[in-house]
Amino acid sequence: MAKPVILFGPLPPPHGGVSVFLNSLRSHLRESEVRLWALYGDHQEDPQVTYLNHRRLGVVPALLKEGRTARIVDLTHFHLEYPNPILLPIWLGAKLMLGFEWFKYVLDGSLPERFEKFNKKQRVLFRLAIRSIDQFIVVSDELGRWLKNTIKIKQPITVVPCLLNTPPTNLNPDVPADAHGVLSQFLKYPKRVCSSGVFIESYGFQHVIEAVQQLRDELKEDIGLLLLDGEFAADEAYRERALESREWISVLRNVPNSEVYPILKCCDVFVRGFGLESYGISRVEALWSRVPVIATRAGETRGMLTYDFGDIAELHRLLKQVLFNASSPDTAVWAATYRHEADKNLQTLKETFGLIGNTEGMSVDSLVGAGANLRT
Repeated sequence: MAKPVILFGPLPPPHGGVSVFLNSLRSHLRESEVRLWALYGDHQEDPQVTYLNHRRLGVVPALLKEGRTARIVDLTHFHLEYPNPILLPIWLGAKLMLGFEWFKYVLDGSLPERFEKFNKKQRVLFRLAIRSIDQFIVVSDELGRWLKNTIKIKQPITVVPCLLNTPPTNLNPDVPADAHGVLSQFLKYPKRVCSSGVFIESYGFQHVIEAVQQLRDELKEDIGLLLLDGEFAADEAYRERALESREWISVLRNVPNSEVYPILKCCDVFVRGFGLESYGISRVEALWSRVPVIATRAGETRGMLTYDFGDIAELHRLLKQVLFNASSPDTAVWAATYRHEADKNLQTLKETFGLIGNTEGMSVDSLVGAGANLRT
């Protein structure tokens, strides 16, 4: 008998990459009786969803009620990527008692870099977690190689980028009513730049702002900048410095993923300035909206113009190239490529979760980027 599958992670809001991905995965698996344990999100009546507060140990009753012998696909951050000294031991004890399978989906591309800075206690917790995981799913070949070659894990690893096709109903929605005021101001500018992230240093909003400022000063052009703020993290001092005396910057907060597409279509270029990207769903969403993309050399970069994180001079040059020379990769070609890969990703996840049989006749090399099994 197939094991029941439970997805465990955040739903939007807030609209971070993991919550958006999990919400999309949930929609694609709605007919498969997969259950979901949601950490956040707007509570909706759904018999397949259990909302819990992990900070109040809400996972304990969920495990006792549904966890026994289940296959739990863990998209949280506090069991491995940021090992919590309370939540992790509870989780490991429950695993021993209840016998559930732990599939860990590693979505944090910063983990290898941060691991080098872990203190002794964090490393002990991390190693305890590693030994108890039954199977790894990672968003990139780089993460897979790091786990295999540096951490020396023995468990199977499946590489599946966190990209799934957006339901067709989300591709042509109206601009959300509560965004009309901000967008009407933004649309007054003849040249329009958009970027997404949050107001902390590693997401690079300041770099985008400075590059646009330089372009405005150099060319005396009226260029508007729209920042899509996910609000899942914030440095208020950073926000104030970034926005001070710049009336040409507009900010939209916590925009639902389904409402991103009509906003992107209002823009001439999308910039993703995050320095520690794991994959970069927003980059592909912009290409799906036929908007040229400029992005850091982290995460997905095919079909995009790229620069090194913090290189404002290069970002300025690329913005000038796209906005005034109309020079960028063919968005239509790359949009189709990513749609094809997104379909393969979903197929591989279904196989990995045990919802359908394994693909036959496909080599490991042919599955890289859409689900490659790396085994020691």
